[in-house]
Amino acid sequence: MSSPVSNPERAGSPLGGRAAVISGASRGIGRAVALSLAGQGASVCCVARDAAALESVAAAVRAAGGHAITVAVDLTTSGAAGTVIREVQAAFGRLDILVHSAGSIHHGTLESGRIEDLDSQYQANLRAPYALTQAALPLLLAARGDVVFINSSAGLAARRADVGQYAATKHALKAIADSLREEVNGRGVRVLTVHPGRTATSLQETLHQEAGARYRPELLLQPEDIGAVVALAVALPRTAEITDVSIRPAINSPA
Repeated sequence: MSSPVSNPERAGSPLGGRAAVISGASRGIGRAVALSLAGQGASVCCVARDAAALESVAAAVRAAGGHAITVAVDLTTSGAAGTVIREVQAAFGRLDILVHSAGSIHHGTLESGRIEDLDSQYQANLRAPYALTQAALPLLLAARGDVVFINSSAGLAARRADVGQYAATKHALKAIADSLREEVNGRGVRVLTVHPGRTATSLQETLHQEAGARYRPELLLQPEDIGAVVALAVALPRTAEITDVSIRPAINSPA
């Protein structure tokens, strides 16, 4: 039996023959990225904590003729990154695309913010992607692959008074991505950071509710918009590299 990444039926697709890991793949942007990459022919490993939600994503990939595996794990825990890479290597034998879409957010001023919230955001938004990239790097170098960091518009500028903790972790994530690019670009690995504005996800709905603002998802970016950007970037010929994408809603929400 041929391996999933060498399936001849998908060899002609833009990402046919490639294998991808997507963290935070159970919902929102991560889910959309997983479906978009799979739709372009990649075999995908969907990573998140919610096993049932992951299986729903994998089922959608398989129903469309793609190949997907799931790894239900909390990436902030010790050894989780190694577990993901071992599963990927066993299933696909390679790794071409790593997409970081998992993360957490807490709002609050510096005066009222809890140190525990700062620590949890550091763990999810910075340490976990750092550790997963480090574990994946040998396979990515062998494949001359792509690393994609789904960051935030807050990773470019903190324009609100209550996002200091979150923005700090996202600024730091951009620093890691920029430095990584300088380390691995000469060895054929491309590094992309995507900075989405407000996106219609369950998290964004919760944030609107907490702020007492009307939630109008039709005025926001859609997760599929981000998925399309990522799929386009990693499918580019190896003569080109997109380093940073800032994407925002075409119609800004009044909230």
